[in-house]
Amino acid sequence: MPLLQAALNGDREHPAVPRTPAELAAEGRAAINAGARVLHLHPYDDDGRQTLEAEPCAAAIRAVRAACPGVPISISTSAEIEPDPERRRALVAGWTELPELVTANQGEEGILNLCALLVERGVGIEAGLLSLSDAHAFVASGIGHRCVRAMVEPLGEGPEAALAEADAIEEVLAAGGVSLEQVHHGDGLASWAVNRRGAARGHGIRTGLEDTPVLPDGTQASGNGELVAAAAAILAELALDAGERQH
Repeated sequence: MPLLQAALNGDREHPAVPRTPAELAAEGRAAINAGARVLHLHPYDDDGRQTLEAEPCAAAIRAVRAACPGVPISISTSAEIEPDPERRRALVAGWTELPELVTANQGEEGILNLCALLVERGVGIEAGLLSLSDAHAFVASGIGHRCVRAMVEPLGEGPEAALAEADAIEEVLAAGGVSLEQVHHGDGLASWAVNRRGAARGHGIRTGLEDTPVLPDGTQASGNGELVAAAAAILAELALDAGERQH
């Protein structure tokens, strides 16, 4: 079955968004119980801000690992957290507790230098492709073979626009000979359309409060566990349909 990843928080405003290590551990466990196999998270500092500082990152990783042993953890390196590329690189170089994975958005300044550092430190790279221009830059960079997977992440608010961009990004990867595993997701309600399209094409999918606060029917989700359960149901439905077609 395709990979199901949970994105636990980001900067989403929702009553259940986890920020402290204990909250991340609890929401991570709920997501794993619902069917997620990889957890993506944004550590926060004591002032309630997203951070790449070593101590809060280490605390978040340790808490989630204790609650979810053996589950790969992915941390964001988004420029929205630290916009200065040199400072961002220095902060990542200072990490004392390494995640298994990071997301590295390919359209950001200094991202190739950051990726080189991460490879040196033995951290897997999930290449974030938030737009068609990101996909072109990623293919041109030639670093695909150093990455674990490509994250196809169209940010269009409407389902039709998001689906069209996901399709275009996938075409660029194929034309560029990039054969990495792909994980597809969008933003808000459109995320579910992107999930379903990606899963139907055999790709992994991601959901969670970072990506959407609402379920496929538009109602507010109670938390990450309910969102992941909905995504798992999509994967199960598609697997059942595929099995029936084979018979």
